[in-house]
Amino acid sequence: MHATALFLVLLAACVSATDAYGEQDILGYEMDPERYKAACPDYRHYAMVPHRPLSKGPLSLPYQRPSPRCRTFSSPQVEKIIDDITSRMKDNDLARIFENAFPNTLDTTVRWHVDGKSGKPRRNRGNEFDDGGHWDGPQSFIVTGDINAEWLRDSAHQLAQYQSVAKKDKQLENLILGAINTQIEFVIESPYCNAFQPPPPSQVAPVSNGQEDSVHPAYEPTKVFECKYEIDSLASFLALGNQFHKSTGSKDFLHSRWYLAIDTLLGVLEAQAKPTFDPKTGQFEPNEYLFRRRTDAGTETLSLGGVGNPLNGGTGLIRSAFRPSDDATVLGFFIPGNAMMSVELKRTAAMLRSVGKNKLAERLQARGDSIEKGIWDHGVVTHKKYGEVFAFEVDGYGSTIIMDDANHPSLLGLPLLGFVEKDNKVYQNTRRMILEQAGNPYYMEGRAFAGIGGPHIGLQHAWPMSRLVQVMTSDKDEEISDALRDVKSSSRLGLVHESIHVERVTDYTRSWFAWANSVFAQAILDIAARKPHLLFGKGAEPYEIA
Repeated sequence: MHATALFLVLLAACVSATDAYGEQDILGYEMDPERYKAACPDYRHYAMVPHRPLSKGPLSLPYQRPSPRCRTFSSPQVEKIIDDITSRMKDNDLARIFENAFPNTLDTTVRWHVDGKSGKPRRNRGNEFDDGGHWDGPQSFIVTGDINAEWLRDSAHQLAQYQSVAKKDKQLENLILGAINTQIEFVIESPYCNAFQPPPPSQVAPVSNGQEDSVHPAYEPTKVFECKYEIDSLASFLALGNQFHKSTGSKDFLHSRWYLAIDTLLGVLEAQAKPTFDPKTGQFEPNEYLFRRRTDAGTETLSLGGVGNPLNGGTGLIRSAFRPSDDATVLGFFIPGNAMMSVELKRTAAMLRSVGKNKLAERLQARGDSIEKGIWDHGVVTHKKYGEVFAFEVDGYGSTIIMDDANHPSLLGLPLLGFVEKDNKVYQNTRRMILEQAGNPYYMEGRAFAGIGGPHIGLQHAWPMSRLVQVMTSDKDEEISDALRDVKSSSRLGLVHESIHVERVTDYTRSWFAWANSVFAQAILDIAARKPHLLFGKGAEPYEIA
């Protein structure tokens, strides 16, 4: 690196904390914005090191936001919410994590955004099957954090806490609209894939995932980062649009490309509802999706030559080759993913009816109803200790996997999806089962941390995300407070990690994982609205984003 450039990188890192508080911005005023951006430290490294000023709580947590001129997107409304919340919070360390985590997606992961105002107008708006206009309008590429690729699921979750803010911030609304438009193109291009390279118009170079994969349908590696078919990825695409429409009332994404993406998605669901063997002849029926990876990890590939274990017909359920953890399913009917798809299909159907697209709405409603019935018919089993519970995975033949994984959608998070109410008896039985080691093989508990983990990291790491989902699905003050305390104690760098070793919190994975930071922010906003006394003190008024 040139000596001048190195000096600028170091200087930018040194002034970032005071710069963020408005005490110093000399470098920004004296330099061209693009040159300033070039001097910004790589956040992958920045997040690994604590930065001042430290919080005034007993943990002295660092301030991990980049300098304002190094942030990838800014929203005045988001900054106002940070001030509103943190100024009222009694726990200074918890407030510091919120201050870092709530804006983390905007601060660090908007790799590319265009507002669409300078481009050509979108063509044939409302024509369901016109194939023109790809990459028209606003576009936004949102990376997961320390990996320069966009996961459909992660990015939808990363943006979720901003949806209710967008109605007051037109630039933020445009960013989320752009994210929907970009996901539209991803779904049309490769509907079986979960993670994508920077869009061609961005002129951002693609990166390799370093794997040797054989996948059908084939994909273009310069456009796709990884092609693991996960039902929740497609459900997340629907959720992103449904949340946006509910929060803003906007219908700007209901154009020809969106309708084509919906038709493509329905085609995938139709194909993945088919059984392994023809119900009339008993003959093996090759699946449209196959995945094989050269690996020594069984969770990273599908068995039986890339097909996976056999699935029965007539269930109403949809196959998912992989889980939201990106681990392979054992039994392909993944219940949390099916639950999410059922809910989002029906929400999309309601939106379509509101714009007069009744025929298409009927198709989505029917598929959503069929999946929901399949879950209750095949995904609920009787456990000898816990009674009726939701299984994690089933095959339609009677085999079940009893467990839960930290990644969302999960069994723990079924009420957050809108599939059941928190007081549903089957859910409560399931919740009791999966939050103890006797019922869930992936519930990890140690001297330093406890929570649900999964095979993705191993048998000694629990995920803070699971404790945050526990917070949002509980009405018990003590349970909520305990979970928040444990997540706080494990976030020594002021950000929420992917996973924590249950015996020592200094052993963690991923210092920069934007999805986990977003879930933390969502949990704080949830408690601020439902149980404000836990954050703001006795007698405090609820805080809700108006």
